[in-house]
Amino acid sequence: MNDGQLGIVLDGLRLALWSDNPNRFRPGYAGKAEQDRQCSRDFPEQQCSRAFQPSFGWEQTMNLATGFAVAATKKAEGDSRRWPALGILLVGAFLPPLDFFIVNVALPSIRSDLKASGSILQLVISGYATAYAVMLITGGRLGDLYGRRLAFIVGMLGFAASSALSGLAWSPVVLVVGRVCQGLTAAIMAPQPLASIEALFSDDEKPRALGFYAMAFGLASAAGLLLGGGLILASPLGLGWRSIFLINLPIVAVTIPLALVLLKETRANEPEQLDSGGALLLAAALFALVLPLVEGREYGWPFWSWLLMATSLPLLIGFWIYELRLDARGGDPLVVPKVIAAPGMKQGLTAALFFYALAAFWLFFSVYDQSGRGKTPFQTGIDILPAAVGFIFGPLISSRLERRVGRWTAPTGMVLLAIGLIGTALCVLYDTAHVLSLPLFAIGLGQGVALPAMTHTITGRVHRKWSGLAAGLVTSMFQIGGALSVAVIGGLFYSLLGNSPTNHSLAQAYAVAVSCIALSLLLAAGLTAGVRRTGSENQRHAT
Repeated sequence: MNDGQLGIVLDGLRLALWSDNPNRFRPGYAGKAEQDRQCSRDFPEQQCSRAFQPSFGWEQTMNLATGFAVAATKKAEGDSRRWPALGILLVGAFLPPLDFFIVNVALPSIRSDLKASGSILQLVISGYATAYAVMLITGGRLGDLYGRRLAFIVGMLGFAASSALSGLAWSPVVLVVGRVCQGLTAAIMAPQPLASIEALFSDDEKPRALGFYAMAFGLASAAGLLLGGGLILASPLGLGWRSIFLINLPIVAVTIPLALVLLKETRANEPEQLDSGGALLLAAALFALVLPLVEGREYGWPFWSWLLMATSLPLLIGFWIYELRLDARGGDPLVVPKVIAAPGMKQGLTAALFFYALAAFWLFFSVYDQSGRGKTPFQTGIDILPAAVGFIFGPLISSRLERRVGRWTAPTGMVLLAIGLIGTALCVLYDTAHVLSLPLFAIGLGQGVALPAMTHTITGRVHRKWSGLAAGLVTSMFQIGGALSVAVIGGLFYSLLGNSPTNHSLAQAYAVAVSCIALSLLLAAGLTAGVRRTGSENQRHAT
């Protein structure tokens, strides 16, 4: 008998014996509630409720057989393909943020080649960001309803098609259309890796899997400048800026066949339908919020931007009333009220909103490095490599740290992030840029520690059938938080910079803006510290 077979026998005996009077088999019996909690740590809830019926003789024998079957199922659920499949999923986590950051490097070349105006160039960035943020929650829900592997593959195919349209664009308008389609399809693909991790991996394995997810997510921002600059300099096949979009095609061509072979399909068990009314209301509300945040500063905050932002609040309220009424009628709401009502969920999502103020840092650092130090975008990509190294090591530390300090892991990473940010501000203020690599490494390390722990804390609060929704909510909060930080803290940065910036004004503006981001991260740390980590007994609170 091998170790796996022995494990099945022992687990089967344990479940079968628990089904009889537990006083005969273990000390410290504390009643049925305690019994249920201990069983639910290892076995599905419905099997626990079935197991704890009084049974003797023939029924005990049946319970023993049931115990073996449940244990065998539990062992089989650990699909041996799940770790190779994680590598495929991480491609889907890496590409969406990469394609946001990589375009910034190509804007001068796009302007020259397509004769694009400044406003069109802004739409090349904001069209993607807005479509991505608007669709994320719906994208996550599509995976829950129709299958996460299917949503991942469909999203990736759409992403490849829209990348081809962007790379072959013959006019600025076609490029903007391609970028909007890229954002929409990326939002279908992006929540599936996080949701699939929740569905495929055991509680013991999730911290490690989420660590790899955080590594891919973090490296994408650093890789954008480096890879984009490198592709434009190399200009493979004479493609120039078009290569930053067309590079996605061979990646997708390799990834999709592997996904079909390695990735297990997961979805909600209950038959449900997509809440199209809720999806439209939410899309309208998020569009009204995100578009002015992304575009407003560039156009000097015109009247329409304030009008749209004012409209977003009643639209969000109307959406939530619609969802509550649909749920009360027994329908299938897009955002399930039970998910939002899960203990700590609102607090965790608010922490995610404040946490991703970090997105604005890369804008401020790029401005400082290129305007203050005269670096090219590619050289800026080289300069932030210490942060990329931190992104690699942080997630490796995070899973081990979680076993030691539990819910304090994410706040620890956020405090380290804040220290790194303040460190860069001091280097800039006191003109000691030669030691910037140290605080940049701390930033990467802190994000690598905090991101997987915080994500695990939030998504682990709900039943696995809603993991796509939870993933969409978390990622959407990241995008909204990033847009808010660029709009609010970015506005402060550019107002301090003035119309005729000097190195002194640039250093002051950078220090103030980065300090605001550090404060936001400390707020996120406080919120996350107040959220109790879920145990197995309440991890499926929203059922």
